[in-house]
Amino acid sequence: MNFLAFGQPLVLFGLLALPVIWWLLRLTPPKPQTEVFPPLRILMRVLKPEETPHQSPWWLTLLRLMMAALVIFALADPVFNPRERLETGGGAVAIVMDNGWATADDWDLRVATAERLIADAGASEAPVILAFTADKPNAEIGPFDAEQAVDRLRAAEPRPVPADRASVYGRVAAALETAPGTTVAVLTDGLATAGDQAAFSALLAENAGRLVWIEPERLTMAGLTAVDNQPDAFLATAVRPAGDTAPRQLTAGAFDDRGRRIADTVFTFGLGETTAVGEIRVPFELRNDFAAIRLDGENQAAAVRVLDENSRRRRVGLISQSEADQAQPLLSPLYYIRRALQPFADLVEPSTPDLAEAIPQILEQKPAMIVMADVGTLPDNARDALIDWLNEGGTLVRFAGSRLAAAENDPELLPVRLRLGERSLGGSLSWTEPQAVAEFPASGPFSDLTPPREVSVARQVLAEPTPDLFEHTWASLADGTPLVTGARRGDGTLVLFHVTPEATWSNLPISGSFVEMLRRVVQLSRNQGVIDASGRSGEQSLAPYRMIAANGALVPPPADAEPLLVGAGASRGVTIANPPGLYGTDEGVVAHNLLPADAVLSPIERPETSLPVSEFAYAADESRDLKGLLVALALALMVLDTLAVFWMGGIFRRGGRMGRRAAGSAAAGLLALAALGLVVLAPGHALAQDGVPQGGMNDVDAVDAVSKTRIAYVLTGDSSVDAVSRAGLSGLTRFLIEKTALEPGQPAGIDVETDELSFYPLIYWPIDETSAMPSQAAIARVDAYMQQGGTVLFDTRDQFSTGIGLSGSASPATQRLRDIVAGLNVPPLEPVPDDHVLTKSFYILQNFPGRYNGSPLWVEASLDASNVEERPVRTGDGVSPIMITANDFAGAWAIDASGDPLLPTVPADPMQRVYALRSGVNIMMYMLTGNYKSDQVHVPILLERLGQ
Repeated sequence: MNFLAFGQPLVLFGLLALPVIWWLLRLTPPKPQTEVFPPLRILMRVLKPEETPHQSPWWLTLLRLMMAALVIFALADPVFNPRERLETGGGAVAIVMDNGWATADDWDLRVATAERLIADAGASEAPVILAFTADKPNAEIGPFDAEQAVDRLRAAEPRPVPADRASVYGRVAAALETAPGTTVAVLTDGLATAGDQAAFSALLAENAGRLVWIEPERLTMAGLTAVDNQPDAFLATAVRPAGDTAPRQLTAGAFDDRGRRIADTVFTFGLGETTAVGEIRVPFELRNDFAAIRLDGENQAAAVRVLDENSRRRRVGLISQSEADQAQPLLSPLYYIRRALQPFADLVEPSTPDLAEAIPQILEQKPAMIVMADVGTLPDNARDALIDWLNEGGTLVRFAGSRLAAAENDPELLPVRLRLGERSLGGSLSWTEPQAVAEFPASGPFSDLTPPREVSVARQVLAEPTPDLFEHTWASLADGTPLVTGARRGDGTLVLFHVTPEATWSNLPISGSFVEMLRRVVQLSRNQGVIDASGRSGEQSLAPYRMIAANGALVPPPADAEPLLVGAGASRGVTIANPPGLYGTDEGVVAHNLLPADAVLSPIERPETSLPVSEFAYAADESRDLKGLLVALALALMVLDTLAVFWMGGIFRRGGRMGRRAAGSAAAGLLALAALGLVVLAPGHALAQDGVPQGGMNDVDAVDAVSKTRIAYVLTGDSSVDAVSRAGLSGLTRFLIEKTALEPGQPAGIDVETDELSFYPLIYWPIDETSAMPSQAAIARVDAYMQQGGTVLFDTRDQFSTGIGLSGSASPATQRLRDIVAGLNVPPLEPVPDDHVLTKSFYILQNFPGRYNGSPLWVEASLDASNVEERPVRTGDGVSPIMITANDFAGAWAIDASGDPLLPTVPADPMQRVYALRSGVNIMMYMLTGNYKSDQVHVPILLERLGQ
């Protein structure tokens, strides 16, 4: 692999000119130094021989040769880690890209690969045909120019459907009829689909000039194909591509309808195995809560399988009035029913044949379906309970027999009215022969079953002929008499088999059709068939409910999703119109999954063709153009050359105007290098912030800093906290200007580690527990500032966390404050007393709220005051060096550019913000004037002088 390539390699012949440049540079010495007329310096050198350089120094020549070489290399358009280019041969480029479910996991890499091909086509100004194999049938495929193709490529996305190469390749082949010799680039997902070879034959017909084949290096995806809720476990089947032969383990989770993971399983693929079964052994009730199975680590639609009622086992109750004969089990009325239902249902039976006890026992188990074999008249209490269960959504299946034939008609527990007695066919006293089963009605639940030709019926119970008998008939005999009838009862379904459940009246119970017919009835009990008033199930259209996205997430249905047809004769394929997911409503859904139960993931085969074939790989463009870097290095060397010439000319050794001019030239060079990203400013030379010089400060800067009173705030390093601090102090400054004679300057953000603190009478310090702890040197500087008359207002802003002074439950901010003040000489503190000067320095205040209200304002305690009334007088004219609050003063003071408050107060009281600003005014006046208002000793004398 080449790590360096040149777009214009002929330019490298310019390197042959380097010896000539070297010879010219050696013959062109730098300009001699010039000296201002200093007589003494001339006298000192009068005896020295004259020294005039006759050639450039070797290091300066080398510097200039490097500069010239860099320029030559830059003009040659060098590229680091160059990639293989697509040669179009002057013709069009057709890019046919799979965007089915198998491309979702690495879609960005596929897009980057397609962008490389489009960029190469754009370099030769070739038109681009761009088509996706999982797109809408009427999607535009071009031709486009390179810019339009890139826009369409970036707008495309993977779809949770299989690739449809047959139809898309046909459209591309039709577009190539006007562009012979087209370079066809096929970007596959690596999986084979039906009809691939025919599709490739149509695509690579006479109009194609070259094939570019791109497929994944390895196929590592996996998908779920089937689930089976067995009596003792839940089984899920996973498949992987045939090319992935190494042993592999995958984990999967079972999720309920709220997205909670409630069970796990492991799929183990052995060497060369492409199918694995995962087993989840959890209780029956928990298995019925499964709404989806998802493979971990697989971000594509095939790794998710949604479940509906059809995958949940239903509890079925079995009732018979006959005692079981252990010696002859085949004659038991429930024997064949048990054998037929056991694979897909959980069966429960009462402990007694007494219907008055048996039916309540079954109903307590909350079954989805009850099967009654030859049950005649029911006790009244049991009958009423059974009718209520049926009307509430249960499914009742009854089988005929001698008891039912002799019982009176019960219209609420029979789908049709029956004739008294039974009909015998083919007996010695009958003129008729046993009847076969006729074709199942197209509107019934058995419509897609093949009538069992081997089944014959010798006896049955007959239904009374009525006008609507045909509507209730689900299966009939060859002579037209009903074999199975059904009807709706409230929200439930009532089904009657007109023969016995054992092989005495017919051989239906020992046929395979008997199992399938019972399975369909169980499915109806799971609300999977839409039953109308006549009891028939027909083709239905279900609206999209929740769809599986290409990355496997359940999302709302897209705008182009169409209703899904279910029922007899309906196609259930996964398409753009019917993507995988759930269809229906909140009352019931149908699962429409991507992979069928017999799905096989086979690797795609490259088509056999006589065209020239190039194989590329999916990869991002990792090439880097070095032209800009080389030009920047050449400019840097040019600046160094200029500085070297200035130094050799002696400009840096002279003062005055020439020295300043040289310094200006050097500064310009440094700025040029900084613009190229080659030089950064040293940390010790920080730029000015907020108009206040930072770092080192001369006399002029110091005079400027103290020309106006400023309130400072400590920079925490958190941009949001610092922004609120600045906005808050700006709001307080504006309020001070409006309400008092003080006109402060703009607030200043300071760094306690480096900045001078003595210029500010008050420093507002918002405590941020996430910022770095100040160093011991910084804490010592703050302590010196406080001892020399400055005041620091600490604000923990945590009133609703713990508040200041609550022991044992300190918030992180309060704990950080304790760590800071541990290194300070902090005097004893107390909440501001009612008669403290802070309560009357400008406004009369009772408390000091901020954005929050409730935390006291802590100040230095007046420990020497023996008389509480004289407390403020005994403290002298000094002010407290420290104040602490948790009420977030800056949050209450903060305003935006228009003067509106930035943050709401808690609670939302407009007057709280006013009192917060007044608190700030009192604090500022207290800082600037001391406690002069507390000096009540002089009040009588002052009044006397005023003639009062």
